[in-house]
Amino acid sequence: MSTEDRLRTIASVKAKAPSHLVLKWSNGTQAEIDLTEILRDKQFRKLRDRQEFARARLGEWGHSVEWPSGPELSAETLWLETLSATGHRDTSAFLEWRLRHGLSLTKAAEALGLSRRMVAYYSNGDKPVPRAILLACKGWEVSPAA
Repeated sequence: MSTEDRLRTIASVKAKAPSHLVLKWSNGTQAEIDLTEILRDKQFRKLRDRQEFARARLGEWGHSVEWPSGPELSAETLWLETLSATGHRDTSAFLEWRLRHGLSLTKAAEALGLSRRMVAYYSNGDKPVPRAILLACKGWEVSPAA
């Protein structure tokens, strides 16, 4: 996420075997997220061990969750998972689009013909992202210069 977006950090983390984390965020959001899909990646194979997974701890400054054996998940990745787990799939899809293309709030606003403020609302989950905007994001991917 760009520095223009609201900074969210992880305030606390609790592991629940075999693959769930209970997260509390600095903005008050709380969620239990399922990391089953993420743990299928070979770089996270150590975390498939229940005892190792249970050793999850807050990373420095709340910018990640880390484990003593080395794996780490960024707050950005966990925030996207939190959005999906809390029923904000629209916000998650919108943020993923922005991140995939490295678009700031201003650049995303220009790409979609929206105000920067509205893009910020959508990015922060303050307003639901209309289906038409999500479709415009897909269309922009096909023809970003248009």
